[in-house]
Amino acid sequence: MANRRARTLRPLGRRSVRDGKAAREGAVAPEESMDPRPGEGRRTDADGLVDTGIYVAGVRRRSPASLADTYRELEHVDGGMAWIGLYRPSDAQLSSLAEQFGLHELALEDAIVAHQRPKLERYGDTLFVVLRAARYLDDAEEVDFGELHVFIGADFVLTVRHSESPDLGVVRRRLEDEPDLLARGPEAVLYAILDAVVDGYAPVVAGLQNDIDEIETEVFGGDPAVSRRIYELSREVIEFQRATRPLMDILAALSAGFDKYGVDEEMRRHLRDVQDHAITVVERVDGFRQNLQDILTVNATLVGQAQNEEMKHLTEASYAQNEEVKRISAWAAILFAPTLIGTIYGMNFDHMPELHWTLGYPLALVLMGVVCGVLYTVFKRRDWL
Repeated sequence: MANRRARTLRPLGRRSVRDGKAAREGAVAPEESMDPRPGEGRRTDADGLVDTGIYVAGVRRRSPASLADTYRELEHVDGGMAWIGLYRPSDAQLSSLAEQFGLHELALEDAIVAHQRPKLERYGDTLFVVLRAARYLDDAEEVDFGELHVFIGADFVLTVRHSESPDLGVVRRRLEDEPDLLARGPEAVLYAILDAVVDGYAPVVAGLQNDIDEIETEVFGGDPAVSRRIYELSREVIEFQRATRPLMDILAALSAGFDKYGVDEEMRRHLRDVQDHAITVVERVDGFRQNLQDILTVNATLVGQAQNEEMKHLTEASYAQNEEVKRISAWAAILFAPTLIGTIYGMNFDHMPELHWTLGYPLALVLMGVVCGVLYTVFKRRDWL
């Protein structure tokens, strides 16, 4: 046990969990404000402990009920490996684990705060990995993201989940059913966790592909609400891309350390298989983002074309209306001339010129006809009639 504690790079100083609690009583540090466990009240040591086991040669020998029992039993088992699974553990639990297994304060801080990007860090003999799991919710047609922190040491594996996914119980049962694989130590557990996370991306990829296919149908179907759905799906794809793309760096870093840390050939094959699957996922996600950009462009073009067609129809209707107005106006002007002449000579004054003139009536008719003919000719030449 003394050797294990000697691996601590630095003791927990002013940034320790205990000091973090004191800081929260006063000013709240930015990283503490991101803590996903506000207001959860008092927690016991067993609240965050999901499962713990002591394994020897790939077989589960002990199932301690608490962290203290795990520490004690691990000391009395030669060649044993402790696998401790935690779900949103308390600060006290993480402090206890840090003291027992020599976890670096920076990695511990990340595990407490959460909301970290996927990454891989080495602190002495301890490997710290942050992963973003994802699952597709069919009812809501959206992607739910989870966060997982994994500490890997020479004789221990600590998993800290801050969300429901991934289901590490399935991973544990799978490895327990394959003792030959589990006997390869903590690296085998890390491989199985990576494999489960990457395999969990497959339903998400299928769900996003189905959403994109539906959006393409809606775009060409002229659905006016599709723009909002494209925007929302684009945000999910970007978030998914942030969760998957760093995996390439994580797996590349693991591959680079194969020789240095003496990883056996079988584990190398397994990790390369995970890497192949991760590459496929990343390429698909990159393709989704490009597809959505293209769909958004096509949708904007189709919306523009629809607006142009609408404007064309409005213009044609306005033109037809103007033509009718011109015709009505022209005929009104033609009819106005004889009406005016008839109105003037219908006033019946005694002293009116030409009132008693013999040719007055024929002249008035001729005048009416001439005026109407002239107006008709003018409007006809201007295409008003």
